[in-house]
Amino acid sequence: MLFLAMMTSLVAVTSPLCAQERPPRPLEAPPVRVPPYEVRTMPNGLRVVVVSQNEQPAVSLRMLVKAGTAQDPTGRPGVAAMVGALLDQGTAKRSSEQISDVIDYVGGALGTGAGTDLSYVNVLVLKDSFDFALDLMSEVVQTPSFPQDELDRVRTQALSAMGVNMQDPEYVADAVIDRLVYGFHPYGLPGNGTPESLQQVTRDDLVQFHKAWFSPNNALLAVVGDVDVEEAFAGVTRAFGQWQPKDLPVLPIAEVPEPTRRVVLVDRPNAVQTEIRAGHVAIARKHPDYMALNLATKILGGEGANRLQNVLRSEKGLTYGASADMDAYKLTGAIIAETDTQTSTTGEALRLAVDEFWRMVREPVGDRELMGAQAYLSGSFPLSIETADGIALQVLNLLFFDLDVKELETYRDRINAVTSDDIQRVSRQFIKPGRLSIVLVGDARKVLPQLKAVGIDNAEILPLADLDLTSPSLQRRGAPTRAPAAAR
Repeated sequence: MLFLAMMTSLVAVTSPLCAQERPPRPLEAPPVRVPPYEVRTMPNGLRVVVVSQNEQPAVSLRMLVKAGTAQDPTGRPGVAAMVGALLDQGTAKRSSEQISDVIDYVGGALGTGAGTDLSYVNVLVLKDSFDFALDLMSEVVQTPSFPQDELDRVRTQALSAMGVNMQDPEYVADAVIDRLVYGFHPYGLPGNGTPESLQQVTRDDLVQFHKAWFSPNNALLAVVGDVDVEEAFAGVTRAFGQWQPKDLPVLPIAEVPEPTRRVVLVDRPNAVQTEIRAGHVAIARKHPDYMALNLATKILGGEGANRLQNVLRSEKGLTYGASADMDAYKLTGAIIAETDTQTSTTGEALRLAVDEFWRMVREPVGDRELMGAQAYLSGSFPLSIETADGIALQVLNLLFFDLDVKELETYRDRINAVTSDDIQRVSRQFIKPGRLSIVLVGDARKVLPQLKAVGIDNAEILPLADLDLTSPSLQRRGAPTRAPAAAR
Protein backbone atom coordinates (compact mmCIF):
# COMPACT_ATOMS: atom_id res chain seq x y z
CA MET A 1 0.00 0.00 0.00
CA LEU A 2 2.85 2.36 0.82
CA PHE A 3 4.38 1.61 -2.60
CA LEU A 4 1.08 2.36 -4.37
CA ALA A 5 0.69 5.58 -2.46
CA MET A 6 4.18 6.67 -3.40
CA MET A 7 3.56 5.87 -7.08
CA THR A 8 0.24 7.73 -7.05
CA SER A 9 1.94 10.72 -5.49
CA LEU A 10 4.72 10.59 -8.07
CA VAL A 11 2.23 10.52 -10.97
CA ALA A 12 0.32 13.42 -9.46
CA VAL A 13 3.49 15.46 -9.23
CA THR A 14 5.00 14.65 -12.63
CA SER A 15 1.93 14.55 -14.91
CA PRO A 16 1.44 18.35 -15.10
CA LEU A 17 5.09 18.77 -15.97
CA CYS A 18 4.90 16.13 -18.70
CA ALA A 19 1.88 17.81 -20.20
CA GLN A 20 3.68 21.15 -20.38
CA GLU A 21 7.15 20.11 -21.49
CA ARG A 22 8.18 20.91 -25.04
CA PRO A 23 9.81 18.45 -27.42
CA PRO A 24 13.59 18.58 -27.56
CA ARG A 25 15.01 20.65 -30.36
CA PRO A 26 16.73 18.78 -33.19
CA LEU A 27 20.49 18.40 -32.97
CA GLU A 28 22.35 21.54 -33.91
CA ALA A 29 23.10 21.51 -37.61
CA PRO A 30 26.81 21.47 -38.43
CA PRO A 31 28.28 24.77 -39.63
CA VAL A 32 28.12 25.42 -43.34
CA ARG A 33 30.86 27.11 -45.30
CA VAL A 34 29.80 28.34 -48.70
CA PRO A 35 32.80 27.77 -50.99
CA PRO A 36 34.00 30.80 -52.94
CA TYR A 37 32.39 31.77 -56.20
CA GLU A 38 32.58 34.83 -58.42
CA VAL A 39 29.88 36.60 -60.44
CA ARG A 40 30.60 39.03 -63.27
CA THR A 41 28.52 40.68 -65.96
CA MET A 42 30.05 40.83 -69.42
CA PRO A 43 29.78 44.00 -71.57
CA ASN A 44 27.03 42.37 -73.66
CA GLY A 45 24.93 41.67 -70.54
CA LEU A 46 25.70 37.97 -70.05
CA ARG A 47 25.97 37.24 -66.32
CA VAL A 48 28.57 34.60 -65.51
CA VAL A 49 29.11 32.58 -62.33
CA VAL A 50 32.42 30.77 -61.85
CA VAL A 51 33.02 28.16 -59.16
CA SER A 52 36.55 26.80 -59.27
CA GLN A 53 37.02 23.36 -57.72
CA ASN A 54 39.69 20.83 -58.68
CA GLU A 55 38.44 17.72 -56.92
CA GLN A 56 37.77 16.13 -60.31
CA PRO A 57 39.34 16.91 -63.71
CA ALA A 58 36.01 17.98 -65.24
CA VAL A 59 34.17 21.19 -66.10
CA SER A 60 30.42 21.73 -66.20
CA LEU A 61 28.77 24.55 -68.17
CA ARG A 62 25.15 25.52 -67.50
CA MET A 63 23.35 28.26 -69.41
CA LEU A 64 19.86 29.52 -68.59
CA VAL A 65 17.92 31.67 -71.02
CA LYS A 66 15.08 33.53 -69.32
CA ALA A 67 12.29 32.35 -71.60
CA GLY A 68 10.39 29.09 -71.50
CA THR A 69 6.93 27.69 -72.07
CA ALA A 70 5.39 30.74 -70.36
CA GLN A 71 6.64 32.77 -73.34
CA ASP A 72 5.00 30.54 -75.96
CA PRO A 73 3.29 32.56 -78.70
CA THR A 74 -0.44 33.03 -78.17
CA GLY A 75 -2.30 29.97 -79.39
CA ARG A 76 0.93 28.04 -79.92
CA PRO A 77 1.66 26.03 -76.74
CA GLY A 78 4.62 23.76 -77.29
CA VAL A 79 6.89 26.11 -79.26
CA ALA A 80 9.40 26.68 -76.45
CA ALA A 81 9.50 22.97 -75.67
CA MET A 82 10.25 22.21 -79.32
CA VAL A 83 12.97 24.87 -79.39
CA GLY A 84 14.55 23.33 -76.31
CA ALA A 85 14.42 19.86 -77.81
CA LEU A 86 15.96 20.97 -81.12
CA LEU A 87 18.76 23.29 -79.97
CA ASP A 88 21.31 20.45 -80.16
CA GLN A 89 19.82 18.80 -83.25
CA GLY A 90 21.68 20.89 -85.81
CA THR A 91 23.49 24.21 -86.10
CA ALA A 92 24.77 26.41 -88.90
CA LYS A 93 28.01 24.38 -88.86
CA ARG A 94 27.02 20.87 -87.83
CA SER A 95 24.26 18.33 -88.28
CA SER A 96 22.60 16.54 -85.40
CA GLU A 97 24.74 13.47 -86.07
CA GLN A 98 27.95 15.51 -86.13
CA ILE A 99 27.11 17.19 -82.82
CA SER A 100 26.47 13.81 -81.27
CA ASP A 101 29.74 12.43 -82.66
CA VAL A 102 31.96 15.28 -81.42
CA ILE A 103 30.57 15.29 -77.88
CA ASP A 104 30.92 11.52 -77.71
CA TYR A 105 34.49 11.76 -79.03
CA VAL A 106 35.60 13.89 -76.07
CA GLY A 107 33.67 11.73 -73.59
CA GLY A 108 31.30 14.57 -72.71
CA ALA A 109 27.58 15.10 -72.40
CA LEU A 110 25.26 17.71 -73.91
CA GLY A 111 21.67 18.40 -72.93
CA THR A 112 19.10 21.01 -73.90
CA GLY A 113 15.48 21.69 -73.02
CA ALA A 114 12.87 24.13 -71.75
CA GLY A 115 11.01 24.65 -68.51
CA THR A 116 8.21 26.97 -67.42
CA ASP A 117 10.26 30.19 -67.16
CA LEU A 118 13.49 29.20 -68.87
CA SER A 119 15.36 27.28 -71.54
CA TYR A 120 18.72 25.63 -70.87
CA VAL A 121 21.88 24.17 -72.38
CA ASN A 122 24.21 21.99 -70.29
CA VAL A 123 27.64 20.67 -71.28
CA LEU A 124 29.91 18.42 -69.22
CA VAL A 125 33.46 17.64 -70.36
CA LEU A 126 36.88 16.74 -69.02
CA LYS A 127 39.20 19.62 -68.16
CA ASP A 128 41.23 19.38 -71.38
CA SER A 129 38.05 19.91 -73.45
CA PHE A 130 37.02 23.15 -71.74
CA ASP A 131 37.58 25.39 -74.77
CA PHE A 132 35.79 22.90 -77.01
CA ALA A 133 32.80 22.87 -74.62
CA LEU A 134 32.56 26.66 -74.66
CA ASP A 135 32.68 26.72 -78.46
CA LEU A 136 30.06 23.99 -78.80
CA MET A 137 27.72 25.68 -76.32
CA SER A 138 28.17 29.00 -78.10
CA GLU A 139 27.34 27.34 -81.41
CA VAL A 140 24.26 25.57 -80.07
CA VAL A 141 22.93 28.66 -78.30
CA GLN A 142 23.59 31.20 -81.04
CA THR A 143 23.15 29.36 -84.34
CA PRO A 144 20.68 26.46 -84.10
CA SER A 145 19.34 25.55 -87.54
CA PHE A 146 16.11 23.74 -86.55
CA PRO A 147 16.20 21.32 -89.52
CA GLN A 148 12.76 20.42 -90.81
CA ASP A 149 13.43 16.68 -90.72
CA GLU A 150 14.47 16.93 -87.06
CA LEU A 151 11.39 18.99 -86.28
CA ASP A 152 9.19 16.34 -87.88
CA ARG A 153 10.94 13.58 -85.93
CA VAL A 154 10.70 15.34 -82.57
CA ARG A 155 7.07 16.26 -83.26
CA THR A 156 6.21 12.61 -83.96
CA GLN A 157 7.93 11.54 -80.74
CA ALA A 158 6.14 14.24 -78.74
CA LEU A 159 2.74 13.26 -80.13
CA SER A 160 3.39 9.61 -79.33
CA ALA A 161 4.45 10.47 -75.75
CA MET A 162 1.38 12.67 -75.39
CA GLY A 163 -0.89 9.78 -76.31
CA VAL A 164 0.77 7.58 -73.69
CA ASN A 165 0.64 10.32 -71.04
CA MET A 166 -3.07 10.86 -71.49
CA GLN A 167 -3.62 7.29 -70.35
CA ASP A 168 -1.71 7.97 -67.11
CA PRO A 169 -4.11 9.23 -64.42
CA GLU A 170 -1.30 10.97 -62.52
CA TYR A 171 -0.30 12.95 -65.59
CA VAL A 172 -3.91 13.86 -66.33
CA ALA A 173 -4.56 14.98 -62.75
CA ASP A 174 -1.43 17.15 -62.72
CA ALA A 175 -2.25 18.74 -66.08
CA VAL A 176 -5.86 19.52 -65.16
CA ILE A 177 -5.06 20.96 -61.72
CA ASP A 178 -2.50 23.32 -63.28
CA ARG A 179 -5.14 24.43 -65.77
CA LEU A 180 -7.70 25.03 -63.00
CA VAL A 181 -5.31 26.82 -60.65
CA TYR A 182 -3.70 29.14 -63.20
CA GLY A 183 -6.61 29.46 -65.60
CA PHE A 184 -5.51 30.86 -68.96
CA HIS A 185 -2.38 32.40 -67.47
CA PRO A 186 0.61 30.92 -69.39
CA TYR A 187 1.46 28.76 -66.37
CA GLY A 188 -1.86 26.97 -66.77
CA LEU A 189 -1.45 25.99 -70.39
CA PRO A 190 0.19 22.68 -71.37
CA GLY A 191 3.89 23.46 -71.77
CA ASN A 192 4.46 20.52 -74.09
CA GLY A 193 1.55 21.62 -76.25
CA THR A 194 -1.50 19.72 -77.39
CA PRO A 195 -1.90 17.36 -80.35
CA GLU A 196 -3.56 20.19 -82.25
CA SER A 197 -0.97 22.88 -81.42
CA LEU A 198 2.01 20.61 -82.13
CA GLN A 199 0.65 19.82 -85.56
CA GLN A 200 0.59 23.55 -86.27
CA VAL A 201 4.12 24.38 -85.05
CA THR A 202 6.36 25.40 -87.95
CA ARG A 203 10.08 25.84 -88.29
CA ASP A 204 9.50 29.58 -88.55
CA ASP A 205 7.83 29.53 -85.11
CA LEU A 206 11.02 28.07 -83.65
CA VAL A 207 13.26 30.53 -85.49
CA GLN A 208 11.19 33.49 -84.30
CA PHE A 209 11.13 32.31 -80.68
CA HIS A 210 14.90 31.87 -80.70
CA LYS A 211 15.44 35.24 -82.37
CA ALA A 212 13.23 37.01 -79.82
CA TRP A 213 14.54 35.53 -76.59
CA PHE A 214 18.05 34.11 -77.00
CA SER A 215 20.40 36.98 -76.28
CA PRO A 216 23.26 37.53 -73.80
CA ASN A 217 21.32 40.15 -71.83
CA ASN A 218 18.63 37.50 -71.23
CA ALA A 219 20.97 34.69 -70.18
CA LEU A 220 22.99 33.36 -67.26
CA LEU A 221 26.02 31.06 -67.48
CA ALA A 222 27.70 28.98 -64.79
CA VAL A 223 31.21 27.58 -65.24
CA VAL A 224 32.00 24.97 -62.61
CA GLY A 225 34.91 22.66 -61.95
CA ASP A 226 38.62 22.25 -62.55
CA VAL A 227 39.30 25.63 -64.10
CA ASP A 228 40.95 28.78 -62.78
CA VAL A 229 38.62 31.75 -62.29
CA GLU A 230 40.47 34.06 -64.67
CA GLU A 231 40.89 31.25 -67.20
CA ALA A 232 37.13 30.67 -67.05
CA PHE A 233 36.20 34.30 -67.62
CA ALA A 234 38.74 34.60 -70.44
CA GLY A 235 37.25 31.53 -72.12
CA VAL A 236 33.71 32.87 -71.80
CA THR A 237 34.80 36.22 -73.23
CA ARG A 238 36.39 34.50 -76.21
CA ALA A 239 33.37 32.25 -76.92
CA PHE A 240 30.54 34.66 -76.16
CA GLY A 241 32.05 38.14 -76.37
CA GLN A 242 30.73 38.73 -79.90
CA TRP A 243 27.18 37.64 -79.03
CA GLN A 244 25.15 40.79 -79.56
CA PRO A 245 22.53 41.97 -77.04
CA LYS A 246 19.07 42.97 -78.21
CA ASP A 247 15.85 44.53 -77.01
CA LEU A 248 13.60 41.84 -75.56
CA PRO A 249 9.90 41.53 -76.39
CA VAL A 250 7.53 43.32 -74.05
CA LEU A 251 4.68 40.91 -73.44
CA PRO A 252 1.36 41.97 -71.94
CA ILE A 253 1.24 41.15 -68.25
CA ALA A 254 -0.89 38.04 -67.94
CA GLU A 255 -3.50 38.35 -65.23
CA VAL A 256 -3.20 35.85 -62.42
CA PRO A 257 -6.64 34.51 -61.49
CA GLU A 258 -7.98 34.70 -57.97
CA PRO A 259 -8.39 31.35 -56.21
CA THR A 260 -11.73 29.97 -57.40
CA ARG A 261 -13.46 26.81 -56.29
CA ARG A 262 -14.07 24.41 -59.15
CA VAL A 263 -14.40 20.63 -58.95
CA VAL A 264 -13.64 18.52 -62.03
CA LEU A 265 -14.10 14.76 -62.09
CA VAL A 266 -12.33 13.16 -65.06
CA ASP A 267 -14.14 9.90 -65.74
CA ARG A 268 -12.12 6.70 -66.11
CA PRO A 269 -14.73 3.93 -66.00
CA ASN A 270 -13.76 0.88 -63.93
CA ALA A 271 -10.72 2.59 -62.40
CA VAL A 272 -9.83 0.91 -59.10
CA GLN A 273 -8.37 4.06 -57.57
CA THR A 274 -8.73 7.81 -57.80
CA GLU A 275 -6.05 10.44 -58.27
CA ILE A 276 -6.81 13.51 -56.12
CA ARG A 277 -5.43 17.03 -56.46
CA ALA A 278 -6.45 20.16 -54.55
CA GLY A 279 -4.86 23.57 -54.70
CA HIS A 280 -4.94 27.22 -55.64
CA VAL A 281 -2.73 30.05 -56.81
CA ALA A 282 -0.21 31.37 -54.26
CA ILE A 283 2.87 33.64 -54.53
CA ALA A 284 5.90 34.20 -56.75
CA ARG A 285 9.41 33.16 -55.74
CA LYS A 286 10.50 36.73 -55.06
CA HIS A 287 7.64 37.43 -52.62
CA PRO A 288 8.93 38.45 -49.16
CA ASP A 289 6.74 35.78 -47.51
CA TYR A 290 8.16 32.96 -49.64
CA MET A 291 10.18 31.39 -46.81
CA ALA A 292 7.32 31.37 -44.29
CA LEU A 293 4.77 30.03 -46.77
CA ASN A 294 7.21 27.38 -47.95
CA LEU A 295 7.57 26.19 -44.36
CA ALA A 296 3.79 26.25 -43.94
CA THR A 297 3.47 24.05 -47.02
CA LYS A 298 6.09 21.67 -45.64
CA ILE A 299 4.00 21.35 -42.47
CA LEU A 300 0.87 20.74 -44.52
CA GLY A 301 2.38 18.08 -46.72
CA GLY A 302 6.15 18.16 -47.07
CA GLU A 303 9.34 16.84 -45.55
CA GLY A 304 9.82 17.30 -41.84
CA ALA A 305 6.13 17.29 -40.83
CA ASN A 306 3.47 16.35 -43.47
CA ARG A 307 0.07 16.45 -41.82
CA LEU A 308 -1.54 15.01 -44.94
CA GLN A 309 0.64 11.90 -44.77
CA ASN A 310 0.05 11.49 -41.05
CA VAL A 311 -3.73 11.63 -41.39
CA LEU A 312 -4.34 9.91 -44.72
CA ARG A 313 -1.78 7.14 -44.41
CA SER A 314 -0.63 6.70 -40.82
CA GLU A 315 -3.98 7.25 -39.09
CA LYS A 316 -6.56 6.22 -41.69
CA GLY A 317 -4.64 3.90 -44.02
CA LEU A 318 -6.30 5.42 -47.10
CA THR A 319 -3.20 5.84 -49.26
CA TYR A 320 0.46 4.99 -49.68
CA GLY A 321 1.42 8.63 -49.93
CA ALA A 322 0.12 12.19 -49.63
CA SER A 323 1.96 15.47 -50.02
CA ALA A 324 1.68 19.18 -50.73
CA ASP A 325 4.11 21.29 -52.71
CA MET A 326 4.51 24.97 -53.37
CA ASP A 327 5.43 26.00 -56.90
CA ALA A 328 7.05 29.42 -57.00
CA TYR A 329 7.71 30.85 -60.45
CA LYS A 330 8.70 34.26 -61.76
CA LEU A 331 5.19 35.72 -61.88
CA THR A 332 3.17 33.67 -59.41
CA GLY A 333 2.97 30.24 -57.82
CA ALA A 334 0.62 27.65 -56.36
CA ILE A 335 0.07 25.32 -53.42
CA ILE A 336 -1.13 21.91 -54.58
CA ALA A 337 -1.84 18.81 -52.50
CA GLU A 338 -1.89 15.37 -54.05
CA THR A 339 -2.72 11.80 -53.14
CA ASP A 340 -4.46 8.73 -54.49
CA THR A 341 -6.80 6.27 -52.87
CA GLN A 342 -9.10 3.36 -53.60
CA THR A 343 -12.23 4.28 -55.51
CA SER A 344 -14.40 3.35 -52.53
CA THR A 345 -12.61 5.80 -50.18
CA THR A 346 -12.35 8.80 -52.53
CA GLY A 347 -14.87 10.98 -50.71
CA GLU A 348 -13.32 10.35 -47.29
CA ALA A 349 -9.77 10.99 -48.49
CA LEU A 350 -10.78 14.25 -50.20
CA ARG A 351 -12.66 15.46 -47.13
CA LEU A 352 -9.68 14.77 -44.87
CA ALA A 353 -7.29 16.52 -47.24
CA VAL A 354 -9.46 19.63 -47.39
CA ASP A 355 -9.80 19.55 -43.58
CA GLU A 356 -6.01 19.84 -43.31
CA PHE A 357 -6.07 23.02 -45.39
CA TRP A 358 -8.65 24.41 -42.97
CA ARG A 359 -6.58 23.35 -39.97
CA MET A 360 -3.58 25.30 -41.27
CA VAL A 361 -5.73 28.43 -41.24
CA ARG A 362 -7.58 27.88 -37.97
CA GLU A 363 -4.98 26.38 -35.61
CA PRO A 364 -1.55 27.66 -34.64
CA VAL A 365 1.31 25.36 -35.63
CA GLY A 366 3.00 23.56 -32.76
CA ASP A 367 6.69 23.79 -31.96
CA ARG A 368 7.38 20.18 -32.92
CA GLU A 369 5.98 20.57 -36.42
CA LEU A 370 7.72 23.87 -37.06
CA MET A 371 11.04 22.58 -35.77
CA GLY A 372 10.68 19.47 -37.91
CA ALA A 373 10.15 21.48 -41.09
CA GLN A 374 12.95 23.90 -40.21
CA ALA A 375 15.31 21.03 -39.37
CA TYR A 376 14.64 19.38 -42.73
CA LEU A 377 15.29 22.51 -44.78
CA SER A 378 18.26 23.55 -42.65
CA GLY A 379 19.72 20.06 -42.57
CA SER A 380 19.33 19.36 -46.28
CA PHE A 381 20.83 22.71 -47.30
CA PRO A 382 24.49 21.58 -46.96
CA LEU A 383 23.77 18.75 -49.41
CA SER A 384 22.72 21.30 -52.02
CA ILE A 385 26.08 23.07 -51.90
CA GLU A 386 28.47 20.21 -51.20
CA THR A 387 29.58 20.16 -54.84
CA ALA A 388 30.73 22.98 -57.08
CA ASP A 389 27.85 22.22 -59.43
CA GLY A 390 25.41 22.52 -56.55
CA ILE A 391 26.81 25.90 -55.55
CA ALA A 392 26.50 27.15 -59.12
CA LEU A 393 22.89 25.99 -59.33
CA GLN A 394 22.05 27.81 -56.10
CA VAL A 395 23.67 31.02 -57.32
CA LEU A 396 22.01 30.73 -60.74
CA ASN A 397 18.66 30.24 -59.04
CA LEU A 398 19.06 33.45 -57.02
CA LEU A 399 20.21 35.43 -60.04
CA PHE A 400 17.40 34.05 -62.17
CA PHE A 401 14.78 35.28 -59.72
CA ASP A 402 16.54 38.64 -59.27
CA LEU A 403 17.37 37.90 -55.64
CA ASP A 404 20.43 38.93 -53.65
CA VAL A 405 23.20 36.33 -54.00
CA LYS A 406 24.06 36.95 -50.34
CA GLU A 407 20.86 35.09 -49.44
CA LEU A 408 22.86 31.90 -49.94
CA GLU A 409 24.94 32.70 -46.88
CA THR A 410 21.94 33.62 -44.68
CA TYR A 411 19.66 30.75 -45.75
CA ARG A 412 19.72 28.87 -42.44
CA ASP A 413 19.29 32.00 -40.36
CA ARG A 414 16.24 33.02 -42.37
CA ILE A 415 14.69 29.56 -42.00
CA ASN A 416 15.19 29.45 -38.25
CA ALA A 417 13.90 33.01 -37.82
CA VAL A 418 10.38 31.97 -38.93
CA THR A 419 8.01 31.69 -35.96
CA SER A 420 4.69 29.96 -35.36
CA ASP A 421 3.05 33.37 -35.57
CA ASP A 422 4.59 33.86 -39.01
CA ILE A 423 3.21 30.50 -40.14
CA GLN A 424 -0.29 31.35 -38.95
CA ARG A 425 -0.15 34.80 -40.52
CA VAL A 426 0.84 33.56 -43.98
CA SER A 427 -1.56 30.61 -43.74
CA ARG A 428 -4.47 32.94 -43.05
CA GLN A 429 -3.35 35.30 -45.79
CA PHE A 430 -2.52 32.88 -48.58
CA ILE A 431 -4.25 29.54 -47.92
CA LYS A 432 -7.86 29.57 -49.10
CA PRO A 433 -9.58 26.26 -48.21
CA GLY A 434 -12.99 27.51 -49.33
CA ARG A 435 -11.65 28.30 -52.79
CA LEU A 436 -9.69 25.19 -53.62
CA SER A 437 -9.68 23.88 -57.15
CA ILE A 438 -10.18 20.12 -56.99
CA VAL A 439 -9.42 17.46 -59.60
CA LEU A 440 -10.30 13.80 -59.35
CA VAL A 441 -9.44 11.20 -61.97
CA GLY A 442 -11.39 8.02 -61.43
CA ASP A 443 -14.63 6.10 -61.95
CA ALA A 444 -17.29 8.83 -61.98
CA ARG A 445 -20.17 6.41 -61.47
CA LYS A 446 -18.74 5.32 -58.10
CA VAL A 447 -17.07 8.57 -57.07
CA LEU A 448 -19.90 11.04 -57.69
CA PRO A 449 -22.19 9.74 -54.90
CA GLN A 450 -19.28 10.02 -52.46
CA LEU A 451 -18.69 13.64 -53.43
CA LYS A 452 -22.32 14.46 -52.78
CA ALA A 453 -22.07 12.74 -49.41
CA VAL A 454 -19.28 15.12 -48.37
CA GLY A 455 -21.13 18.20 -49.59
CA ILE A 456 -19.82 18.56 -53.14
CA ASP A 457 -22.77 18.65 -55.49
CA ASN A 458 -21.38 20.79 -58.30
CA ALA A 459 -18.70 18.52 -59.76
CA GLU A 460 -18.15 18.78 -63.50
CA ILE A 461 -18.01 15.33 -65.08
CA LEU A 462 -15.59 15.10 -67.98
CA PRO A 463 -14.94 11.91 -70.00
CA LEU A 464 -11.19 11.40 -70.38
CA ALA A 465 -11.49 11.07 -74.15
CA ASP A 466 -13.07 14.55 -74.37
CA LEU A 467 -10.41 16.41 -72.36
CA ASP A 468 -9.10 19.64 -73.95
CA LEU A 469 -6.83 21.73 -71.73
CA THR A 470 -7.13 24.78 -73.97
CA SER A 471 -10.94 24.96 -73.71
CA PRO A 472 -12.68 27.01 -70.99
CA SER A 473 -14.95 24.03 -70.32
CA LEU A 474 -11.97 21.62 -70.52
CA GLN A 475 -14.03 19.69 -73.05
CA ARG A 476 -13.11 19.42 -76.70
CA ARG A 477 -15.32 21.28 -79.10
CA GLY A 478 -18.18 19.19 -80.43
CA ALA A 479 -17.92 16.54 -77.73
CA PRO A 480 -21.35 15.38 -76.51
CA THR A 481 -22.31 16.37 -72.98
CA ARG A 482 -22.56 13.18 -71.00
CA ALA A 483 -23.48 12.42 -67.43
CA PRO A 484 -22.10 9.48 -65.44
CA ALA A 485 -24.26 6.44 -65.10
CA ALA A 486 -25.19 7.29 -61.50
CA ALA A 487 -26.71 10.59 -62.64
CA ARG A 488 -28.70 9.24 -65.59
